[in-house]
Amino acid sequence: MGSGKGLALGVVVVLVALAAGAWLVTREATPPEESARLTVAETLGGTGGTEGYARASTPREFHFPEDHGPHPEFRTEWWYWTGNLETADGRAFGYQLTLFRNALAPREAERASEWGSRQVYMGHFALSDIGAGRFHAFERFSRAAVGLAGAQAQPFQVWLESWKAEGTEGGVFPLRLSADSREVALSLVLEEGKPPVLQGDRGLSQKTAEAGNASYYYSLTRMPTRGTVTVDGRAYEVTGTSWMDREWSTSALGADQVGWDWFALQLSDGSELMYYQLRRKDGSVDPFSAGTDVPPQGEAVHLSRDEVRIEVLDTWRSARSGRTYPARWRLSVPSRQLVLEATPAQADQELPVTVHYWEGAVRLQGTRAGQPLTGRGYVELTGYGEATAPAPSPR
Repeated sequence: MGSGKGLALGVVVVLVALAAGAWLVTREATPPEESARLTVAETLGGTGGTEGYARASTPREFHFPEDHGPHPEFRTEWWYWTGNLETADGRAFGYQLTLFRNALAPREAERASEWGSRQVYMGHFALSDIGAGRFHAFERFSRAAVGLAGAQAQPFQVWLESWKAEGTEGGVFPLRLSADSREVALSLVLEEGKPPVLQGDRGLSQKTAEAGNASYYYSLTRMPTRGTVTVDGRAYEVTGTSWMDREWSTSALGADQVGWDWFALQLSDGSELMYYQLRRKDGSVDPFSAGTDVPPQGEAVHLSRDEVRIEVLDTWRSARSGRTYPARWRLSVPSRQLVLEATPAQADQELPVTVHYWEGAVRLQGTRAGQPLTGRGYVELTGYGEATAPAPSPR
């Protein structure tokens, strides 16, 4: 569910595009006033039906590199990257780059204007300058017309103006990411690292009991990364590790699901842990919460809601939005002999964009089978400040 973000935020592309006159091109949108923002609950309600679109209803065969490319028969999809980076002298950065495609209608029609398109793209770009304690976040929108935005499988490329992910050497990997803004820029090369991990049931990630209310979802959980981060005109050479999530679907979450806590964690023993906890309006944890433990080698292990315990150890209140978020966690997975404590690398990593959410770099300490572990990762928190009941207490 860095993938999960797309379930709500991908849909918001349609709402924003329509609200802005459907076809306005916005480069870096000014953060909207709080009263004009959309809630996760509103976006999850959907904007239009599912008729005419494909549904994620049964497991499918995945084919690479083709599935890194677009799936226009589905209403929405996203390409999502996060990573922890560091300079040779130890200055730390975290980054997020997410590109969303959302369809306004199920089939592309003939249109007289070259500006005509039924596809809208949205992007989020964020940089945590941990050494300086600063957080930068940006949002863009554009229609998929006249080369402004789009996606293709061969050669692989996804772009929203100058924000791009593109394959090199005639394939997908090494993958080059680039994004820029008024204040910061990113230019990175990502190796594939471990092979794709199919989330859920062989890549089918069920979000509610309703048939077809699911997504196709895979992750690249440990991608060696190198490149440059530019802040205020100064370029920093960095290396580190990235995480890629890919997800496509037509349905949204259920009406009783208000948000989620999503963890993508890379551990010092060579393993990774992904877990998303879906939260319901009454404050309870949804039974369709799920995750995956990825060992250093071998098959990934699916985790059900009952196998993972999350305890909130601290909170942080945003002076910007007034929202209170969890700010430190203990994750326990007894079946995997794993206990972790995750702490934000810096407190303020809240994105003041169309749907307000917190997403940021975290640091890890813990044990597996009694042996000490450290690590780094990313956490995403949505729906806070919108729920009708308090966040779930430890169970």
